[in-house]
Amino acid sequence: MEREIKMTSDGSQTLYVPELDEHYHSVHGAIQESDHVFIDKGIDALFLKEVKVLEVGIGTGLNCLLTALWSDKHQLKVHYTGIDPFPVSEELNKSLNYPSQIKSNKVQEYFDKIVESLWEDPITVHDQFVLTKKEQRIEDFESDQLYDIIYFDAFGPNSQKELWEYHILEKVYRLMSKKGIFVTYCAKGQLKRDLNAIGYNVETLKGPPGKREMTRARKN
Repeated sequence: MEREIKMTSDGSQTLYVPELDEHYHSVHGAIQESDHVFIDKGIDALFLKEVKVLEVGIGTGLNCLLTALWSDKHQLKVHYTGIDPFPVSEELNKSLNYPSQIKSNKVQEYFDKIVESLWEDPITVHDQFVLTKKEQRIEDFESDQLYDIIYFDAFGPNSQKELWEYHILEKVYRLMSKKGIFVTYCAKGQLKRDLNAIGYNVETLKGPPGKREMTRARKN
């Protein structure tokens, strides 16, 4: 899969896939979008001392990096599993400018560990954060543990319709702990209708810059 580095409006970079005509993040700001959707409206909405995260579409590792920094700041234990059937190469990942765009003296160390970590092998990014990357499709992913929050960050329904189908959302529901959170940038009506039908308690929230709305749903 061909990928090109593109600049976004907040100064951070993203990747563009010509064959899908899709960006990995919002062109209005990669870091702004990730921080708003997955941190502010996602993991910040949990009140747990230990959190299990599943990211569907780990991509560039930006959401993982922001979560590692969040975990360090709050000194809360996070077990993070990120799945992706088409991993971004270490070389391309390291070309992205996230460390220079995020104010933290630990961001380069954490980013390097995330990018350099081997797929399938757990790695300790810091003493409160353990990451496991899996080169798998969500259709094939199985786990004995339940997740407190799902970062659903697949490409949009127009490009990868199969990842947003009812049976996939139902599978994700089964992977979640009671009162767990499903969070995504997508706010399409069909998505919210399907989530409701499966049993989620669905919220439509204000979206990140350049996007009017986003979706958060809780498992009942």
